[in-house]
Amino acid sequence: MAENAAVDTSGAAPEGGARYKRVLLKVSGEALMGQRDYGLDPDMIRQVAEEVRTVVRMGVQVCLVIGGGNIFRGIKGAASGMERASADYMGMLATVINALSMQSALERMGVSTRVQSAIPMSSVCEPYIRRRAIRHMEKSRVVIFAAGTGNPFFTTDTAAALRASEMGCDGLLKATQVDGVYTADPKKDPNATRYERLSYLEVLSKDLQVMDASAIALARENHIPILVFSIHTPGMFAEVMAGKGKFTIITDEERE
Repeated sequence: MAENAAVDTSGAAPEGGARYKRVLLKVSGEALMGQRDYGLDPDMIRQVAEEVRTVVRMGVQVCLVIGGGNIFRGIKGAASGMERASADYMGMLATVINALSMQSALERMGVSTRVQSAIPMSSVCEPYIRRRAIRHMEKSRVVIFAAGTGNPFFTTDTAAALRASEMGCDGLLKATQVDGVYTADPKKDPNATRYERLSYLEVLSKDLQVMDASAIALARENHIPILVFSIHTPGMFAEVMAGKGKFTIITDEERE
């Protein structure tokens, strides 16, 4: 974890400040579609960028991992007969497109941003270099990690947990379509209830599919709490950072 970061998993924020010093925000590619069926919605990109800017202004060091499902999803390409490795590389390239789009939106708002790709492409962004990324964040720059882990067969959820571990993040925030982790899909089951708190083992044993098992295992091994909240609620990223609003927290601790 980041040095001198006071991590409080109780849900309460220190007076006048955010709960964590350095966090990674994971945003799905689908979230950037907004109301569209495919591609990028400029209004949605702007909304996410506004959320990030607000949290940066709270004094929090922020890095991001963005999925690529709004453009291409490797596992679907493989299901249609494409070689899985090739399909996954195509998905990684889609995340670079999303990362560059988010960088443009953030910099238009005056937020200094760097994109680092696990697949080197020096003409458009920096290669992923851990120490350089940490230095960027120490200078209050937002770092967007693109191209997943750089390897096929790994999801961007795993990439998010990996980068959060490498960056010494105090929290991994997953922005989803709903305001937390539910017992079932709340869009399909009106009786689904939201969890306030879960342990990593509960997520795995209940097969809640918040993130894939390797991502959960990485977060558990490095004691990084995962906070799940809705990206569609304006201001919620900052609210969660202050220990307010609706979200589910996943930690080493069992639910009370």
